[in-house]
Amino acid sequence: MSELTLTVMRLGFLAVLWLFVIVAVQVIRSDLFGTRVTQRGSRRGADQRSQQQQRQQGAPPPQRQQGGGRQRRGAPTKLVVSEGTLTGTTVALQGQTITLGRAHDSTIVLDDDYASSRHARIYPDRDGQWIVEDLGSTNGTYLDRTRLTTPTPIPLGAPIRIGKTVIELRK
Repeated sequence: MSELTLTVMRLGFLAVLWLFVIVAVQVIRSDLFGTRVTQRGSRRGADQRSQQQQRQQGAPPPQRQQGGGRQRRGAPTKLVVSEGTLTGTTVALQGQTITLGRAHDSTIVLDDDYASSRHARIYPDRDGQWIVEDLGSTNGTYLDRTRLTTPTPIPLGAPIRIGKTVIELRK
């Protein structure tokens, strides 16, 4: 084998080795810090521009409804952790999205090896019913022993399992 061929093979092996190291560092970084979420400014920017124009013309600001309007009778008012390291933790349901995962900016931060950084989210729909959605987690999110594949309405008191943590909606 010629010296040139041997040198090219060594450089190729070195390039593949560095590529592996770079990919491994990126995977570790995304697992520790989560994925970067960016909002597209086109719609938001258009809304802000139209609001500025209305203010200049003296129009009152638009009224927005949050959480789908009035709360239904018998609707859940809190999210309670019933099993796991956070047992007893309660989050009031006020129409906002609740994120669950290991990421430090989650609403409920799970210290669980079976939870992903961005594991699941719970949010109200327009009818005031609460929906649970798995965000592509590795180990899955379970609603009453059924693995979630699509956003699913949550019945009152039904257990939502993420790893060793169980969460329920209650009145």
